[in-house]
Amino acid sequence: MSGNVQLLSDTLAAAKAEDRAALIAYLPAGFPTVDGGIEAVKAVVAGGADVVEVGLPHSDPVLDGPVIQTADDIALRGGVKIADVMRTVREAHAATGAPVLVMTYWNPIDRYGVERFTAELAAAGGAGCILPDLPVQESALWREHAEKHGLATVFVVAPSSKDERLATITAAGSGFVYAASLMGVTGTRESVGEQAADLVRRTKATTELPVCVGLGVSNAAQAKEVAVFADGVIVGSAFVKRMLDAEDEAAGLRAVRELAADLAAGVRRD
Repeated sequence: MSGNVQLLSDTLAAAKAEDRAALIAYLPAGFPTVDGGIEAVKAVVAGGADVVEVGLPHSDPVLDGPVIQTADDIALRGGVKIADVMRTVREAHAATGAPVLVMTYWNPIDRYGVERFTAELAAAGGAGCILPDLPVQESALWREHAEKHGLATVFVVAPSSKDERLATITAAGSGFVYAASLMGVTGTRESVGEQAADLVRRTKATTELPVCVGLGVSNAAQAKEVAVFADGVIVGSAFVKRMLDAEDEAAGLRAVRELAADLAAGVRRD
């Protein structure tokens, strides 16, 4: 069965055709529970998210700040497994029709088996993977299986990436390029800053792929700022924090839907 890389590309192209950035929401699988995580994905799409990244909880998430680490810890203590991540992708995509990617570190895939992981993700209707710690020069096996199964391979670029390195990374990727707006871990920031605009400009000089910005965006004003120069705005910690702060699951679902609606207005760059 083929995955949904084409749906991802079409969704990003449709946002561009509307002269706006796409809104990409991140939520960890298994948080607050597996069922609750699936409902959260449905809620952010209902609020206006175009694309969803489902996080595969990891005990040593090097890119993730304290908010997402807290949610990952809750999911891991709840016993979340890769099968639950695949179920989250399958049920969320089936319910919403939105492209759903998995964001994961390399170690869980390596242990699970690349062929098994890509085949199951494609069968679940997944659109691809974001792999923040997989070096491009070590990615051939992954990319071979991802391409075979119709899955995007999204690599992360950072402000420290030199132009030559950017060209190498973007040539190997597919779907879109994840531009980390600053050096550091995920989390909300007071300002996303000029580094992100410069990184997007330099990345776009190397590729026709959409360039989407993450790390730090938490409100409509910041989303609007980033949407001026990026093809997509990625928001994670702000959604997770809304759920962590909610008095119960129902309140959490309302909160993330409202935040998605606010951010969706922001990316429309009126």
